[in-house]
Amino acid sequence: MILSRREVLAGLGSLAALPDPGARAPLPPVVPTGPAPERLAEDEALWRAVARHYRVSTDFVNLENGYYGIMPDPVRHAYRRVTDHLNEVSSHLLRTTYKAQAERARRRVAAVAGVSEEEIAFTRGGTEALQNLISGYRGLRPGDSVLYADLDYHSAQYAMNWLRDRRGVRVERMVVPEPATRQAVLDAYERALNEHPRLRLLLLSHMNNRTGLVLPVREIVAMARDRGVDTIVDAAHSWGHLDFTVGDLGADFAFFSLHKWMGVPLGAGFLYIRRERLPDIDPVFADETYPTDDIRSRVHSGTMDVAPILTVETALDFHDALGAPVKQARLRFLRDRWVHQVRDVPNLEILTPEDRDMYGTITAFRVAGRTSEADNVAVAAYLMDRYRVFTVRRGGPSAGDCVRVTPALFTSADDVDLLATALRDVAQRMRR
Repeated sequence: MILSRREVLAGLGSLAALPDPGARAPLPPVVPTGPAPERLAEDEALWRAVARHYRVSTDFVNLENGYYGIMPDPVRHAYRRVTDHLNEVSSHLLRTTYKAQAERARRRVAAVAGVSEEEIAFTRGGTEALQNLISGYRGLRPGDSVLYADLDYHSAQYAMNWLRDRRGVRVERMVVPEPATRQAVLDAYERALNEHPRLRLLLLSHMNNRTGLVLPVREIVAMARDRGVDTIVDAAHSWGHLDFTVGDLGADFAFFSLHKWMGVPLGAGFLYIRRERLPDIDPVFADETYPTDDIRSRVHSGTMDVAPILTVETALDFHDALGAPVKQARLRFLRDRWVHQVRDVPNLEILTPEDRDMYGTITAFRVAGRTSEADNVAVAAYLMDRYRVFTVRRGGPSAGDCVRVTPALFTSADDVDLLATALRDVAQRMRR
């Protein structure tokens, strides 16, 4: 059944009137199933209704949602209930029903990811997951090489650097071409693989957190495998943002965040190890809580905050209500809306290409010639002070620092239109 816009808005709008401590928690949004995702992405009335599921400050326009994703109201209410309940019953919950509830959440996550539950394990975030995979990888010998790129996540780079002393390997670094095209990226990775014949491990970002560039991961993973190189894929920013499953990546090892684009409370992520490759990752500190043939032996977080894990299913309900294709379409639409308004500004560099397979909503820009940290801190400060638009300076790209823009599901077309107006001002003021 296809709902009319009136029916959709009526269902969503009535929830906005709920008091914060209301007796019943708000429900996920209802999205029409008939229209194409790209058509729904442009329906501002629909997205205003979706935005009412978020408590967002009106003091500024938040276009820095890449750090983490705030919880929609159904998740926020569930998290509060779970936290209160946990505080009331304490360890009784942990020693009775928690494991069964966590296993149910793990099955839900695995189903969305398109893998078996025995192939994933919860972590306290993407960073813990990446550290466990990189530090536990057993396929390295002294004299081997590992490789990462300038755009890879800084904590993942640090973990790769750690292997130099711990495993006696050479740590190599490559540069992702800028401006990027699909073929240029594939050529760059092929050159890097060919230049390092003793390469055994490659770190690969599906969507990096600096510029938002989306790489052709499956092709690069296959290229590496043909040369005997294993790949660990960083999917922390792409999962819940782009429409894909783990199988689409083609990798044997990957790590994910739950508190970025899935809207789970802070402190949740998971790692993936293809079942046949589990012996190639060490158990953490020889931990014996789980047997070595159980992926959960590759994670030991101590006494962690379990409330985020107990809220995962509500977050997945919200994700499923919107649908991955619709989320992806809306997030790309917001990026396109501001980028296409400033493409003609001669001294403004947009650091993601127009190839729709190579971006989501995260996109960075740079004023030509303004490549220092100070330059880009100043740009972000001007946007906030003059226009009340919050962005963030990002370092790491070899061509120089930049400013990252990250809309969210609650972002309006008016919000990104304001950014486009502000960027014309910035580009003129900072012209060399």
